[in-house]
Amino acid sequence: MNLNLAVLIDGDNIPSAYVKEMMEEIAKYGNPTIKRIYGDWTKPNLSKWKNLLLENAITPIQQYGYTTGKNATDSAMIIDAMDILYSEKVNGFCLVSSDSDFTKLATRLREAGMQVIGIGEKKTPNPFIVACDKFVYIEVLKNQSKEQESENEKGASKDSVDKITNKEIQFIATTITDLSDDDGWAFLGDVGSLLQKKQPNFDPRNYGFQKLTPLIKAIGRFEIEQRESPKSRYKLIYVKNKEPRKAKGKK
Repeated sequence: MNLNLAVLIDGDNIPSAYVKEMMEEIAKYGNPTIKRIYGDWTKPNLSKWKNLLLENAITPIQQYGYTTGKNATDSAMIIDAMDILYSEKVNGFCLVSSDSDFTKLATRLREAGMQVIGIGEKKTPNPFIVACDKFVYIEVLKNQSKEQESENEKGASKDSVDKITNKEIQFIATTITDLSDDDGWAFLGDVGSLLQKKQPNFDPRNYGFQKLTPLIKAIGRFEIEQRESPKSRYKLIYVKNKEPRKAKGKK
């Protein structure tokens, strides 16, 4: 199903340099029918956003900071989100912020059956990350280039593989076991979905890979098998944890 998404951006909290990559990423998940950005537009720190709003059809919402020490932008964005929820015009939200103040909002939207995608910087607190269905680090989007994409499709460098720790490898292995059949095989599509549910910020791009398949191949601890699909011309990919090697001389 193609989601109708409400994209709500915390202008005080997200650099304008990321807007192009951010909107391209959001388009992968659905149709952004509502696009709003919140902030005090009388302040010079938001001036870089102004030229980008028309280009990306983003509506600026003016919010004055009435009280020192209080974030009026957060309050306006939360109120708008609830109004949009009750209007029943969308079936998903994209919350663009690195602020943990939106944790409760993300939780409430998901309770109402909304798909919630979070986008923010790597400094984003974990409570907000896990409150979303999916969370994407904005730095990962910015760092992508056509050259990197081409390289990652063919294979990854040793530096990319080195980014993967034993913790992540074990996380993938456990997830494969959770879904495996009696022979130990699991459909890679299901593995990817469960990885996302368990850890919303899990993304192969965090480790230098465009997709999950090249990441799995590069680790070298999993077996991969392609199978014919009865309903499609595309082959299905299955993965399995490799059996540990037995030491010589032992049975």
